[in-house]
Amino acid sequence: MNKVDIEDLRFFIKEYVSAEQLRLASGGWWQTPLLASAPIDQRFDILPKVAIDDHLHPHDLLGSARTLVAFFIPFKPELIKENRKGDRPCRNWGLAYVETNDLIDALSRALENFLNEKGFKSALTPATHNFNEEKLMARWSHKHLAYLSNLGRFGTHNMLITPVGCTGRLGSLVTEADLGDNAVIDTDEACLLKVGEKCGKCIDACPVDALEVETFQRRRCWDRLNENRDILDDFSDLPKTTHVCGKCAALMPCSFTNPVAKL
Repeated sequence: MNKVDIEDLRFFIKEYVSAEQLRLASGGWWQTPLLASAPIDQRFDILPKVAIDDHLHPHDLLGSARTLVAFFIPFKPELIKENRKGDRPCRNWGLAYVETNDLIDALSRALENFLNEKGFKSALTPATHNFNEEKLMARWSHKHLAYLSNLGRFGTHNMLITPVGCTGRLGSLVTEADLGDNAVIDTDEACLLKVGEKCGKCIDACPVDALEVETFQRRRCWDRLNENRDILDDFSDLPKTTHVCGKCAALMPCSFTNPVAKL
């Protein structure tokens, strides 16, 4: 069995994302990814309380797993700026969503293969559909797993704020490799409003008033995402699962950084 450490994985995903940019006709949408890891310990026992009540435990994917790996792929600033205009998402925001989903799937499998070649079994989210359409939550929440792995902190907009902001996508997997605790965020919060500072810009930016200081109207948000896909001509050739908006994340104080770290 070969040795592998966190820097090996960080280098791997950086190179993988960089290579993928060159392959796409769009030229890609991403900046350098972040990756964190956490031992699979008692911290994950809280998942049914903080996420959905039947959320999977990392050991449900792989009983011998020792580490949860979570990664964040941030979008380029120009995409965020383009999506700020108007109250509907731009064409490129939808296209980036589709291509980033493909990237996350391919990258996760590439990481799994990389670790397997080193002698460590790994496992990804189950192939079966794990999204509860009544509760509008997943049984494997990349956001909550990334939060528990100290990749980022939740914002008022219910998105994860990392050291490079909230505008991007998350992925995760479990592995037998013992990578240790490798956090990438070092503040207890990353949302200005949550530390008592004046902000709430994401609340004002939501076109359907789905955000409040302490609550998130999940169904109202979900209906808007579906509506965007159904009515926008620019989305007509995109998959039916292109559920996007992004207004609460576009050009916010937390779009590209952790603003709390600057206080």
